Amino acid sequence: MTKCIVTGAAGFIGSHLVEALLKQGDEVIGIDEFTDYYDPALKRKNIIHLDSSPNFKLIESDIQFLDWQKLLTSVEVVYHQAAQAGVRASWGQGFRAYTERNINATQILLEAAKDAKHLKRLVFASTSSVYGDAETLPTHEGICPKPVSPYGITKLAAEQLCDLYYKNFGVPFVSLRYFSVYGPRQRPDMAFHKFFKSVLQDEAIPIYGDGGQTRDFTFVSDVVAGNLAAASLPEAVGEIFNIGGGSRVVLTQVLNTMEEIVGRPIKRNYIEQAMGDARHTAADVSKARKILGYEPQVVLKEGLTQEWYWVKSLYS
Repeated sequence: MTKCIVTGAAGFIGSHLVEALLKQGDEVIGIDEFTDYYDPALKRKNIIHLDSSPNFKLIESDIQFLDWQKLLTSVEVVYHQAAQAGVRASWGQGFRAYTERNINATQILLEAAKDAKHLKRLVFASTSSVYGDAETLPTHEGICPKPVSPYGITKLAAEQLCDLYYKNFGVPFVSLRYFSVYGPRQRPDMAFHKFFKSVLQDEAIPIYGDGGQTRDFTFVSDVVAGNLAAASLPEAVGEIFNIGGGSRVVLTQVLNTMEEIVGRPIKRNYIEQAMGDARHTAADVSKARKILGYEPQVVLKEGLTQEWYWVKSLYS
């Protein structure tokens, strides 16, 4: 049995990760602040079924105000999923939340991690947003990151901090750059959740730009598998990995697949392209494949079908 901490435990990816860890018999301390970036009631819903698990303990707190020294006493793995998410909301007034929750909180965690005697791994949830408009597609980890959003800047800064603490103090970090994660429990501000909700309410879905943008969509269970591998394999320490879905899809093609799933035409409302959105993303996952044994299992239609059933149950 491994003792783990998952930050952002009630979030979209965090809650799936906690579930998987409990399923394999680990002891999990979940930490979540339940911020109001989206409805905290949805986050509570994500983990309510885990309350009864004897191996799970939830701490409701801001990462910056916890006694990390004490918390990490016998912890072997930390999965740092907590972050202020969202590309479009990172401009303007909201930016302080991004520096606080993405950079400062990570630095506080790293400071404590460098003195944690039993810590074998700190898995950091990074993002494909660090690449921005990458010149090479699919994009590999060696390409110079050039974020095009303030959000991407803060996540890159946190990732660089992890590397500094690894090189100077031996903090055993691994960074995973997620590519457009989707599936049940997806945040309500994310595209597929919004699209399916609009379908249910018979509204036109908002499409930024011309719909010709491409994304590498990654199903949440594949992301969880990437985390578990990153936490256990010794060769992963100090490395950065892309975690992608294995296929790049044009947005209009995604909408056609959604129409097949829901069994009716989807109304589309084309609006101006959003600031900070990369035009194309595609993950080169050959490094993760080679070192982590990572292999995406869930194809887009199957994953979208699962998300559609979940969205229907959420709003029914």
